[in-house]
Amino acid sequence: MSFSGEVKEELSQKVSTARHCQIAELAAIMGMCGGVVITSGDRYRVKIQTDNLPVARKCFTLLQKIFNIEPEVSIRQHQKPQKTRIYNVLVPKHEDALRVLQALKLIDGHMEIRENLTAADNILLQRTCCKRAFIRGAFLSTGSMSDPNKSYHFEIVCEDEQTAAFLKEQMAAFFVHAKIILRKQKYILYLKDSEEIIQILNVMEAHKSLMELENIRIIKEMRNSANRQSNCDSANINKMVRTAARQVEDIRYIEETIGLEQLA
Repeated sequence: MSFSGEVKEELSQKVSTARHCQIAELAAIMGMCGGVVITSGDRYRVKIQTDNLPVARKCFTLLQKIFNIEPEVSIRQHQKPQKTRIYNVLVPKHEDALRVLQALKLIDGHMEIRENLTAADNILLQRTCCKRAFIRGAFLSTGSMSDPNKSYHFEIVCEDEQTAAFLKEQMAAFFVHAKIILRKQKYILYLKDSEEIIQILNVMEAHKSLMELENIRIIKEMRNSANRQSNCDSANINKMVRTAARQVEDIRYIEETIGLEQLA
């Protein structure tokens, strides 16, 4: 399993005890990979679709704990790319779907669905713990990390700039300053500084992964320090050799021209 997969696996097993934090995390997942299906007679269904098993598992757990709902889960396999499995978590009953949408602040008093499901209402994120849960849910849904043995890179893929800016604001509350770039019509929120990646892992409460990354970073820094010292020693030795070689050439020149006895 990749390092990114290990982080997601750890986060999928982290379930907040507070209901408000559970709602905040579900709101992020819903916004990133969820949708509302309107059937005949204006009946609602909530559907979350993902190719990531930890996300599907987390959705199932949160829907159970928050609403006491037993969602339907189905798996569809795409032949391309690489026979990807798609997990669908569905809340099929209209009444249950309404409860979910109301709790996530995705439906107003006139029963109108919000056009943008991604940027959760600020009411859900008044507490620091809820901000943590929201960021955790966002990363679980569309985030990834590079192998820290190779490079430091953390990112979350957002469908629109508003979502990326909103998420950036939540991360800034923890003194983590992400940047946003546009890539293939997606807005990518990213970090490349190892200190900030460690901080965001701490924010999401991925403590096991944090310790692993910290250990890797320490070993890399020790190796880099040893390499720098070795390079410095090599440079000094080469300098001494070149100086000695020039001195030998000077002595030979004197010997061949005026003789060494003239130096006495």
